[in-house]
Amino acid sequence: MPRIIVLRLGHRIGRDQRATTHVALVARAYGADGVIISGERDDALIRRVMGVVETWGGRFEAEYRGDWRRVLREWRMRGGLIIHLTMYGINLPDIIDEIRERWRERDILVVVGGEKVPGELFHIADYNVAVTNQPHSEIAALATFLDWLQEGRELRREFPGGRLKVIPQRRGKKVVETQDRYIKP
Repeated sequence: MPRIIVLRLGHRIGRDQRATTHVALVARAYGADGVIISGERDDALIRRVMGVVETWGGRFEAEYRGDWRRVLREWRMRGGLIIHLTMYGINLPDIIDEIRERWRERDILVVVGGEKVPGELFHIADYNVAVTNQPHSEIAALATFLDWLQEGRELRREFPGGRLKVIPQRRGKKVVETQDRYIKP
């Protein structure tokens, strides 16, 4: 299956710590293969995300790239699709089948904003997709898009190689230490 990478635009250290961390955590938990963070360089954030991967397992990459335009150019040159999540795009239910069909053969870069998204992105993206045409969270939009794209299969994904694993319970919490070891991507 082709890869899914999330590009987080415009990260600001003083303001976006929590939101950008949640973008990365949602990307990982909902089946993406990695996250690229642009904006202000934040090595501590990358370390925190990779610490989650080490603790909870799975294969996931996190990296900083300062020039998001270059990321998009390189992605396009490799033949990947660029999906921009925005409230101004085509409604998700109206376009998801077409995106899913194209995803069978091409990697997808899902772009989510932070600060005001530059207008040129609307012209660069293959698809401008709206989860809703109302103001909302990029985190919620990402989770919804990834779920619809994968038709819920990501919810049964296994995350090998972690030190901890949750054992689902009807009541209470159960976390066990595993014999697995972290596998670097």
